[in-house]
Amino acid sequence: MTQYDAFRIDQDYDREHAEGPSRYRTQIERNAREFADTWGDISPVGFACTAWRLATTPFLDPGYVRFHRRVLTADCSRNSWDGTLMARVTLASPWPEPLTRSRTWWRDRGWRGWPETFGQFLVPSDRELSKTPHARALLVIDTPIPLDHVPPVPDEPSPELPELAHRTVAVLVRELNELLTPLLGQLEQ
Repeated sequence: MTQYDAFRIDQDYDREHAEGPSRYRTQIERNAREFADTWGDISPVGFACTAWRLATTPFLDPGYVRFHRRVLTADCSRNSWDGTLMARVTLASPWPEPLTRSRTWWRDRGWRGWPETFGQFLVPSDRELSKTPHARALLVIDTPIPLDHVPPVPDEPSPELPELAHRTVAVLVRELNELLTPLLGQLEQ
């Protein structure tokens, strides 16, 4: 794990604040019906999307999967063209280089970018917006996620459901970090 990893699984918080062995396990068991459309599917895409959704905010708050400070959203979906697993991740980004080269476009209006509190990027408050204009850059990443290591979907609900969800989320975290960690490292420099 590096300081620029986009995602991390917070095992410690998950165990320390659980009513049972794991907050995420309890979340999966309570919401097993969310997987109903995925049983017996030859493709693990639907299962993976559901496991991810249940591991992240707002479904589980704080999430079992934690985001890097620049990651604002991270969702999984099925590509409608070919059924592959897709991720859409939005990042808080610095202004593009043409806007930083010169401030003549400011016209003395005091433009601001992303407000930060304790290192977290925030949407400006109504109070801030009433005083100065803000231009917040977003970087939207749409990417396929390989299914090579995603476990197969069972034919019906089983006691292994929480373990399968754990393994699936771990694969998604690993694959997304492999893709996004170099990008986040560049943005942070």
